[in-house]
Amino acid sequence: MLFHSLQFLTFLPIVFVLFWSVASRVRARKWILWLASMIFYMAWNPAPVLLVLYLSTTDWFIGRAMMNTTRQSRRDLWVALSVTNNLLLLGLFKYADWLITSLNDVLAWVGMEIVYPRLGLVLPVGLSFVVFQCMSYTIDVYRGDIKARKSWLDVSLYIAFFPQVVAGPIVRAADFLPQLDRRPSLSDSDGSKALLRIALGMVKKLVIADYLAANLISRVFSDPENYSAPEVVTAVFAYTLQIYYDFSAYSDIAIGVAALFGFSLRENFDKPYLATNLFEFWRRWHISLGRWLFDYLYRPLGGNRKGKLSTLWNLWVVMLLGSVWHGADWRFVVWGFIHGIVLLGNRVMWWTLGKPDPNRSWTQKVIPWCLTFLIVMEARIVFNAENMSVAWRVFLAQFSEHMSVAQLRWELCAVLFAAIAGHIITHQFYASFASWFSGDSIQLSTHGKALPGLSWPLRAIFLLGVALGIKHAMNFEVQPFIYFQF
Repeated sequence: MLFHSLQFLTFLPIVFVLFWSVASRVRARKWILWLASMIFYMAWNPAPVLLVLYLSTTDWFIGRAMMNTTRQSRRDLWVALSVTNNLLLLGLFKYADWLITSLNDVLAWVGMEIVYPRLGLVLPVGLSFVVFQCMSYTIDVYRGDIKARKSWLDVSLYIAFFPQVVAGPIVRAADFLPQLDRRPSLSDSDGSKALLRIALGMVKKLVIADYLAANLISRVFSDPENYSAPEVVTAVFAYTLQIYYDFSAYSDIAIGVAALFGFSLRENFDKPYLATNLFEFWRRWHISLGRWLFDYLYRPLGGNRKGKLSTLWNLWVVMLLGSVWHGADWRFVVWGFIHGIVLLGNRVMWWTLGKPDPNRSWTQKVIPWCLTFLIVMEARIVFNAENMSVAWRVFLAQFSEHMSVAQLRWELCAVLFAAIAGHIITHQFYASFASWFSGDSIQLSTHGKALPGLSWPLRAIFLLGVALGIKHAMNFEVQPFIYFQF
């Protein structure tokens, strides 16, 4: 059930009305959200919901078992069982066929005639995010950061909460579970901001990300030799924008939908393409995944506490596993290798020359920013290419002798310009606009008059205008969200 489908736009108001009609009754509102989450997930494919229920149930049981024992050895055993159970299930669906194919290739290369059959398993949508949240819950219980929940419903709802179950943001139990206990509230201002956030996500997805994909990126990546160097470079640049606008659109809609039910989800992006080094980029990109890898992988490995060589090794392991998490494909290994090498080089350079001054002038930041963005952009090629051969062809096509720009129509350039501008606009500007949209007056200047906020009829007209604008702009097939494949 895509967020931008008519199916979801019918589903959401029904759940909204049912939820708020029983908001004062704790169990009733939880069951409404749980049932809605099950229906939402089963809309993709009913069968995989059994995996979600299985993981929810086993990790709820393991959490209770850890709380009911004081013996450290048993707690160690229970948490190891949880991690193993989750990773084995994810590995079976995500990596088994890839490993079998790779093994068959190796056997064929050495001349052996053994061929192992593929399992033919299809990765259930959102399983990676479900597994991350399951492990987060049991590990936090093991560490004593949270108490295990007695209620199976609470744990199951935390893991399957429909706004973010498919593609994040990855939510921590310590952030989500306390919100289940509080009576929800939704002010006129908060509701308006939530709808604006959803509308913003729809524009990002349908007007920018999907437009760029349909009108340039897909064409160039399918046959790069038929396009000039400027057109290929523009397509690679456009894909860098597309993957950001596509994924951040999902996060925006998820955060907005959750807010309609009184839940607050953490931000998942912070203008990543303004980063001046890869460490900063990863603090700004897919923040919930970065924090998860830092807390549950990098720190347990030792982080930067055990010397320089250990620090470099830990960084390398995290980057490698983070790349393989994206999928069972050598393309992601190559992408992770590129980022890993640069991250290690960054760290060594800082140890040798010292970290750059964060307060240095913008002119001193230009070159590091350009280099960082160039590395991110070129490494993105392997994400979108069908295979490494196509990725190499796209990379080489950027240096062809043809200089035509016939395919770069003005409409496409306008969308690219809007995408760049949207990324540069400050958080403060958006916050002020959201306040004005929700009815608060804003001060235009120090001594000027305040601009009165929008009344609710004008807000409705504004949102209707956005919807009609999106419908008018859509002259192409709507694409699934990119991160559904992960």
